Amino acid sequence: MDFTELFCDVDDFCQEFEPLWHQRQIGDGQRRRRRQNQLSLSEQMTIVIAFHASGYRDFKHFYSMLCLRHRADFPGLVSYARFVRLMSALVVPLSAYLQTCYGQNTGIAFIDSTALAVCGNKRIRRNRVFHGLAKRGKTTMGWFFGFKLHLVINECGDLLAVQLTPGNTDDRRPVPHLTRDLIGKLFGDKGYISADLFHALWERGVHLITSLRRNMKNVLMPMMDKILLRKRSLIETVNDQLKNIAQIEHTRHRSVFNFMVNLMAGLISYTRQPKKPTLRLHERDRQALTINALPCVA
Repeated sequence: MDFTELFCDVDDFCQEFEPLWHQRQIGDGQRRRRRQNQLSLSEQMTIVIAFHASGYRDFKHFYSMLCLRHRADFPGLVSYARFVRLMSALVVPLSAYLQTCYGQNTGIAFIDSTALAVCGNKRIRRNRVFHGLAKRGKTTMGWFFGFKLHLVINECGDLLAVQLTPGNTDDRRPVPHLTRDLIGKLFGDKGYISADLFHALWERGVHLITSLRRNMKNVLMPMMDKILLRKRSLIETVNDQLKNIAQIEHTRHRSVFNFMVNLMAGLISYTRQPKKPTLRLHERDRQALTINALPCVA
């Protein structure tokens, strides 16, 4: 695995982010030494992001491989136990770096949520790591205990916005926040049906398009919108890759901070994939779809 390209991109970000981050930290009134770690911030971020793109199912085995084969790339490697302690400090840098990895708003977007279980259902009462944070939720696959990851992507498979909520959160609640920077057409499933939500988004320049329930009256819809609504499985493919390739979900977390690091690094790893799920629209078709995508805003 070649870490050079990933490290250069992360290091360029850290050169600008790290000084500003230290300036904006709130002190407790006591003077503290800021000792330099053997591994720089950019090296730590590179390692956790590379793990989610490596195909390894266990971080401990991946780190052992680094120590054996890539000591020259990371001369300051610390022990595995020490690195696990350092990972908790990567939540803020990874969250900030993820903002730079978002795709471009093309006027066509898909929205969906996926469950992130943090333990098996039989161990819900014994779970203490996420006590007070994770909640019980229900999907089409059944009950789970954990969180919901809400995603917005464009037709090219690029992430446009993400948000993490407890497992019992209604899918419609995070939509206004997720779409604050979007404009155009937004396609979702039946879980996003809401007249109030539709009008609120319409006033901001977002046209929410969903499929209908059986007890709802049929409405006229442009043929191209109907075709794109059938292509909503694109975001289901993205969710599948995030869970099975980027490995953002597993039930072995022993820290809330490491859970967040695992999630952010997995999302970043997906954004750096050379090939993402896409609709492969022709430029002429994209222009035809987006020419009337913007609703009239008073």
